[in-house]
Amino acid sequence: MLRIVGHRFSTPSLLRWPTLIVQRPRRRCYETGPGPQSPAMPYGPGIPPPLKGIKVLDLTRVLAGPTATMLLADLGADVVKVEEVTRGDDTRSWLPPVAPTQPDAPEEARHLPDESAYFLAVNRNKRSMTVNFKTPEGLEIVHRLVKQADVLVENFVSGKLASMGLGYEDCKKLNPKLVYASITGYGQTGPFQTAAGYDVVIEGEAGLMHITGEPEGPPCKVGVAATDVATGLYAHGAIMAGLISRQQTGKGVWIDCNLFETQIAGLANIASNYLIAGREASRHGTAHPSIVPYQVFPCRDGFVMIGAGNNKQFRILAEQGLERPDLASDPRFSTNDARVAHRAELVKIISDALMQEDGDYWLQQLTGLGVPFGPINNIQQTFEHPQAVARRVTVEVEHPRSGKIKLVAPAVAYDGQKMAVRLPPPWLSQHTTEVRKPGMWVY
Repeated sequence: MLRIVGHRFSTPSLLRWPTLIVQRPRRRCYETGPGPQSPAMPYGPGIPPPLKGIKVLDLTRVLAGPTATMLLADLGADVVKVEEVTRGDDTRSWLPPVAPTQPDAPEEARHLPDESAYFLAVNRNKRSMTVNFKTPEGLEIVHRLVKQADVLVENFVSGKLASMGLGYEDCKKLNPKLVYASITGYGQTGPFQTAAGYDVVIEGEAGLMHITGEPEGPPCKVGVAATDVATGLYAHGAIMAGLISRQQTGKGVWIDCNLFETQIAGLANIASNYLIAGREASRHGTAHPSIVPYQVFPCRDGFVMIGAGNNKQFRILAEQGLERPDLASDPRFSTNDARVAHRAELVKIISDALMQEDGDYWLQQLTGLGVPFGPINNIQQTFEHPQAVARRVTVEVEHPRSGKIKLVAPAVAYDGQKMAVRLPPPWLSQHTTEVRKPGMWVY
């Protein structure tokens, strides 16, 4: 069962700049929007599930791997999540918060801990079975799954599964057409190949933490495990490429995907600045190293972030937004390179101007000027954003243990429709018997 949860409004995307974002004020004048009459984003299928019939053997846990397999499941793949017998995926024990077990939960599942919010976040549309593949019997069961699978995804330390008889070469002998995706911290070769990978460590080791935080403050991690999520996205794309390659060659492939190289690739222009110009990066807080103004400023009752990406946008902001036309004509500020050179002076001038009024005033003042703006949203406001409501970014599903739970919906639409959430995240071992029935994989 699916039901979309409706919410209040909040703010437009921070991906568009120049941006004025006000913290605290919740009222917002929108220059554009779907309007109350716009239909909500429908759920599919806008296209037939493109991975229907594809069998995915999921030997992953925590975040990067489960993100990749969830995206495959969203597209219709039959994902069987193989978990440790007594504890399952590590994130099952990462609680609170939890979705509490309901009184009418299945008898065979009432002994389990409540479902953790973390696990529920990245395991929709999957089936769960438990197998101890450290035993001969368990290994034989997994081997039979491998023989029938199209894709195997694992995130064990490099070499671990090979030592247990489940490495790529072992599985290739059982199934030459298998797309085998390994997700590790540092990759399958190199001096760090056997090191465990943790998002927060990689953020530090691969440059992201060095550029995150205030200029005079310590390095900071991103508020979510962004490197894990990005690695899951890379792995998902690589697996899709592997399946296309198999169509062309009739052969499987070993995919080597890791957090370290994903994070380096994610440095984007910061990496290019160093590689092309030898320019070392530094922390700028919310500011931009090459664009001014682009940072958090105080207003009378909160904070504002202003970004002006070109000279025209700064002129509009100065003349009509701040009502300071002298700033646009001042040679210290009339071009972006001049504003970068006089950053401290301009920052103080804008801060002093904004402190004269509350955030609501600036929201009204900038409406219709062609300078996008909006409040800095907390998580509640994010889900109450009118665009989030119109696009149906949340779904409510019926969980067999926890009853109705809310999940973030798939992010992509096909021909105007999102793929449906077919299955709620499974409770531990929920489908073990089912998967072992004739015609359901193992038998």
